[in-house]
Parts: sequence; C-alpha cells; structure tokens
Amino acid sequence: MDYSEKPREACGLFGIYGHPEAARLSYFGMYALQHRGQESAGIAVARENNIVEHKGMGLVPDVFDVTHLEHLEGESAIGHVRYSTTGSSILGNAQPFVVHHRQKAYAIAHNGNLVNAHHLKKVTVIL
Repeated sequence: MDYSEKPREACGLFGIYGHPEAARLSYFGMYALQHRGQESAGIAVARENNIVEHKGMGLVPDVFDVTHLEHLEGESAIGHVRYSTTGSSILGNAQPFVVHHRQKAYAIAHNGNLVNAHHLKKVTVIL
C-alpha cells in the first residue's frame, strides 16, 4: 500500500463563538474528537480583554473536570486535542498556544506542522 493511501491521524480542533457555555461545549466537542489525538488536550476562552486557558497531558476527561470548566467562563473558545507528528510529548507543546502582544491576548491552535518553524525562530521582528 502506498503511504498516501494509509490512514493518518491528525489533531482535533473545535471552536465556538457567541455561546455562554463555550468551554463546556468545547469540552464535549473535543471529547467527540478524542480519536484524533490522545496526547494532550486544552481549551482557551476569551474573557473580556484576556484569554483564560487550561491544558494538560492525556485524555480530555483526565485533563478537565467541573472545576476547570467553571473557571473557563466566556462566550468564545477554542479546543485542541494533540496527535504529535513532530516535537516532544511535553506540556509546552500542548495547544492552544496563548500569546500576549501590545496589551492584547491571542490564542491559536493548529492541525499540522509549521514546515519553516526553524526559519521563523531565527527571524527578528521589529515593531
């Protein structure tokens, strides 16, 4: 069988906007996508002008409990379950990634590899 014909796993992503229980719905969405990645799980929620997040290593029900979901209040959320293709199996590689820049917070989760990551790390950006 040709490699391109073999089934390949990839991360699972879930997002929701404009719902008062965004984190809870993201939890259930990620639970449904658990087969896509079993290494780590995370949810980031937009709250006012900030991002609140929780992530951990393992399966969705092992990473989150009711207390975590209650803390993740907000109407917009992204969730991620990871299937690693590159990088170590460590919490630092768990997504979503949260970045603070110019007094704003951003969360991002992706499904794939940044093929030019080594080049991007070397680039100096002057703003």
